[in-house]
Amino acid sequence: MLHILGLEYCYDNGKKIVFPEIGVQRGQRLLISGFSGCGKTTLLSLIAGALKLQTGDIKFDSYDYSSMSSLLLDRLRADHIGYIFQTLNLIPFLSVSENIALGIRFSQARKSRINNLNQEINRLVAALGLDKEVLNTPVNRLSVGQQQRVAVARALLGKPDLILADEPTSALDSDTTKKFLNEVMEAFDSSKQAIIMVSHDASIAPYFDSVIDLNEHYA
Repeated sequence: MLHILGLEYCYDNGKKIVFPEIGVQRGQRLLISGFSGCGKTTLLSLIAGALKLQTGDIKFDSYDYSSMSSLLLDRLRADHIGYIFQTLNLIPFLSVSENIALGIRFSQARKSRINNLNQEINRLVAALGLDKEVLNTPVNRLSVGQQQRVAVARALLGKPDLILADEPTSALDSDTTKKFLNEVMEAFDSSKQAIIMVSHDASIAPYFDSVIDLNEHYA
């Protein structure tokens, strides 16, 4: 599904990150670990096509990033990638249901996979341990843990091929992190989807079937 080879990224200050070769198959749960500043978020942004490729190759199924325009990369991201942001990027004055529905706003492909939007939102909310009574509640009235689950539901809506998660447990305590990860792993479709999560917390490694430590590749 995803193949990364010879990937390097140079920042404006001259700092360069050299990434290892990475291959991801459908159904795979990959954890990218490492300390702050080792390039975890940069790697996700490159995979999502939000950062321009500088050196190396990223191939996603039949798509080759090196030959794609920014517009085509935006379309790829909208149709095939669900992104869970570290800062969540929820709209505070919108309800839980409205925030989740934003996951398919820009993708006809993901919309076409849903027969009944309300039923699918209810399914995701239940799978992620949220009470359906919060669906009409503005997200700024929810706890951090509840907001994390809304962000995950938004990313999973419409069953994108790849889920990218940027430090989604950083604001959660140990017990909540365990519960949250169990719910996330059960909610995504292991027969069709893959998930790549980045985190500085190595203790969550048992929830994944493969781990890449960027500390070992940091120069």
